[in-house]
Amino acid sequence: MTEPDSTLATAAGLLGRFTDQLGTQLGAVRPYGPPPRKPEEEVPTMPRPHAPRTAPARTPREPAAPGRTTHARPAPAPAPRPVLVAVGHGSRDPRARDTLARLLRRVRELRPGLDVRPAHIELNAPLLPDVLAELAAEGREAVLVPLLLAPGHHVTHDLPAALAAVPALRARAAEPLGAHPLLVEALADRLALAGWTAADSASRATGVVLASAGSRDPRSAATLRQIADLLGERLGGVPVVPAYASAAAPTVPEALRALAARGRHRTAVASCFTAPGLFATRSAAHAPWIAAEPLGDHPALARLVLHRYDRAVTGRPTVPVRELAAI
Repeated sequence: MTEPDSTLATAAGLLGRFTDQLGTQLGAVRPYGPPPRKPEEEVPTMPRPHAPRTAPARTPREPAAPGRTTHARPAPAPAPRPVLVAVGHGSRDPRARDTLARLLRRVRELRPGLDVRPAHIELNAPLLPDVLAELAAEGREAVLVPLLLAPGHHVTHDLPAALAAVPALRARAAEPLGAHPLLVEALADRLALAGWTAADSASRATGVVLASAGSRDPRSAATLRQIADLLGERLGGVPVVPAYASAAAPTVPEALRALAARGRHRTAVASCFTAPGLFATRSAAHAPWIAAEPLGDHPALARLVLHRYDRAVTGRPTVPVRELAAI
């Protein structure tokens, strides 16, 4: 081997060793990421930034669970309504008391929850003084609704005297049934049930006698004349003459003769009595044609009783529309 060849070999060897060392060092270099950590080192964690605090959404208040105490005060209980005391006259006829009981059942059906009690001026139990004493002992308030047609001795004397005898009772008396469209509705319907027809209203031979008990009080006679006029209008212009079973004139026979003198020979008797009794029976016996039954438990009469009660309690009618639909 010549000298140049040995020199070349030496340079190649040096170059090879340099290349090997450079590769080893480059293999140990990590160009990206953090340097490898030692086994005993721990990586510190950075605290996360806190999100802004917001108020929790309000939810509707739930009702208290059973047994849970609440601070809400209970609403005060409404004051009880005054007792409705329906005051009938009383009669020895056993049908009278039964009729009053049926009428008051209708009143209770129209006004559920209302305390309705019967009372009588005479002849039948319970008598009015006993009912008032019972209500005073109960601490109740009462409204007396007279089942009477017009002002008279019972309305102007007996009822005030009964109330004055029980000063501890808070009570007042309503007006009598009076000349009211509901009363006229009941009278016309009773006549129709007895046989009155539209043809009778158009006939020139028909007439009606309006029979009632009678009173010496002139206001009573004026009220009956008003009722007779309203009934005549309801029947299409048929003449209606008021007549009385006692204490006033004309009597039923006299009224029948007066209508016959006017050519009204086909005459009916309308019974202006709230229940069967002696006077109603006598009046019907004079009828030459048909005689209507007493008003009894007619639905319109039940509505009228509530109308009078409401007027006494509030000063104005508060009967629901369904009860006064016929007015």
